[in-house]
Amino acid sequence: MPTADAGKLQSFLPGMLPRLWAFSIRLCRNRYLAERVLERACAQGLERADQLEPGTAPLSWMFSVIHSTWIEELRTRELPDRSITECDNDFPVTVRDSRERYPGEGFDLIIAAVERLPEAQRIVMLLVAVEGLSCSQAAKVVGVPIGAVMSRLSRARQTIGAQLTQRATADAQSSAPGRATR
Repeated sequence: MPTADAGKLQSFLPGMLPRLWAFSIRLCRNRYLAERVLERACAQGLERADQLEPGTAPLSWMFSVIHSTWIEELRTRELPDRSITECDNDFPVTVRDSRERYPGEGFDLIIAAVERLPEAQRIVMLLVAVEGLSCSQAAKVVGVPIGAVMSRLSRARQTIGAQLTQRATADAQSSAPGRATR
């Protein structure tokens, strides 16, 4: 019999699905796998809704369930860390992308830099920078101390900054007047 928490989650879940789907596809980078992970996570979330602690945001809790489901999927498939990195070509159409708010080449460079991050840093960056979770919420989602989240986020930002600086320097050098072209 559903508890009050289960009923609460059931009522919130339809409204959360677009964000849960976006997180799932960004996490999995593969439409089929994202659908599978999201479906399993929603089922698990509803089955375990009584574990939703008072004061915990249902969205953050579901991000945690999706993350756990993703990790379990990787373990059961025995997939290498980066073996499913290709995302469908229709990704911008299937997920409402931030490109609508931030058009231009700079956004694409940032997205590419985030995709090259180590998995732990990429996940924290998605949760904090894309999904807008606090560091403490992200720590609960991924099940690590807040210091680890802050460290991963700092390293991710430094790596992205270095990549963008390197790119800008290379672009400036290649377009400098007087450069010999062949």
